[in-house]
Amino acid sequence: MNSKAQKMELNDGHSIPVLGFGTYATEEHLKKKSMDSTKVAIDVGFRHIDCSHFYQNEEEVGQAIRSKIEDGTVKREDIFYTSKLWSTSHRPELVRPSLESSLRKLNLDYVDLYLIHFPVSLKPGDDILPQDEHGNLIFDTVDLCATWEAMEKCKDAGLAKSIGVSNFNRRQLEMILNKPGLKYKPVCNQVECHLYLNQSKLLDYCKMNDIILVAYGALGTQRYKTCVNEDTPVLLDDPVLCAIARKYKRTPALIALRYQLQRGIVVLAKSFNEERIRENMQAFDFQLASDDMKILDGLNRNFRYFPADMFNAHPSFPFFDEY
Repeated sequence: MNSKAQKMELNDGHSIPVLGFGTYATEEHLKKKSMDSTKVAIDVGFRHIDCSHFYQNEEEVGQAIRSKIEDGTVKREDIFYTSKLWSTSHRPELVRPSLESSLRKLNLDYVDLYLIHFPVSLKPGDDILPQDEHGNLIFDTVDLCATWEAMEKCKDAGLAKSIGVSNFNRRQLEMILNKPGLKYKPVCNQVECHLYLNQSKLLDYCKMNDIILVAYGALGTQRYKTCVNEDTPVLLDDPVLCAIARKYKRTPALIALRYQLQRGIVVLAKSFNEERIRENMQAFDFQLASDDMKILDGLNRNFRYFPADMFNAHPSFPFFDEY
């Protein structure tokens, strides 16, 4: 199956490749790895690259994209690049400068998709996570509808082809959708979504409103020490998942990715390992039977690997709501 043809139409007429490559790198030594792995991802057929100002590696990811354009592997229009507005730039007057800063780092003229990364606003400034003397985050109060209007202007200016949100709950999506004078609906909501947090209610709500759900953390995580401890369930070791993987002669990771694709979800896969990056492209090579999809549905336990607890004192914290 030609992976490059696997796209879904967004509500603004643009298309998004259904399998994306995630580039989040927590530590400094991984920044260089994110450049190398992005090159590998493009070489093996990924055309959707997901990054963010918050990841602090847009320069490296941008270099990888440019090098693959320069060596003739792809043209710019073949790549679907997502960036995200960080919480320190929610004030409307900071939205465009923040996007322009990302574009400079990337050495690109536009992004294909620009998202509000998280609905909690932080104090503007150079610190990505501004803290007071007690180590508490310094929040800001911003009307996200005003932030959204600034996002719409970025689309009108051609700096972003499409605009959307990330980590929004239903109530926050409704707030944007019901905004007086809304010019563009969010094309997507990118959220943590995997077999242990299958987001079925949020998915239904998004489908009802022609908003695509994009899944991050689709394979769970064991990489980030801040997110896991010895009690954290290891998604890819789940016995039910592993049994289905054996049945299809695929890895548990491929089953977890395929599950999302068959639900009509755009899924992000992240790895710094060349073999696994190649393997993830095989998610297009097989289909899960509906009985097995139902069994996988049953693994949901509403468990978050990324609870974002440090933001939970802010009134816009999204994860207290059921969905």
